[in-house]
Amino acid sequence: MRRGLRVVLCLAVAAGMATAGDRFPGVRKLMSDEEVRAAGLDKLSSEELAQLNAWLIGYTAGDAEVLRASNKAVRKAQRARQIVARIEGDFRGWTGKTIFRLDNGQVWKQRLDNTYRYRGAANPQVRIERNWMGFYRMTVLSTGKSVGVSPRR
Repeated sequence: MRRGLRVVLCLAVAAGMATAGDRFPGVRKLMSDEEVRAAGLDKLSSEELAQLNAWLIGYTAGDAEVLRASNKAVRKAQRARQIVARIEGDFRGWTGKTIFRLDNGQVWKQRLDNTYRYRGAANPQVRIERNWMGFYRMTVLSTGKSVGVSPRR
């Protein structure tokens, strides 16, 4: 009975998200083609994939937050996915199309169109994390200010 109710709730959440502009990309878009094949997800029917996506939405909305706070393996994996580096050059914030060159050799570009004026020390340390929807966010650690970014290719 509880499992059935959970599935119905997950489907309702998924349906609500579908009407809200399809913001949830689905597990196939969150994973690389190689990860999809390795997990056997390429063998799922459309209905099975929809069930998995609905479960993932419900799980993310509830239990994932608890695990991020309490499970050592999840916290370790989360730290491993973070990039901590320093911005090189004359950093003054972001203006909508800013390119960020990091001291680890990576180059990132601003993904979201907003502005922030930075007045702190040179070469601030930043943390880049990937969220559950697959998008990256860069945070200037000294100020807590964040902006959406993507790798520059």
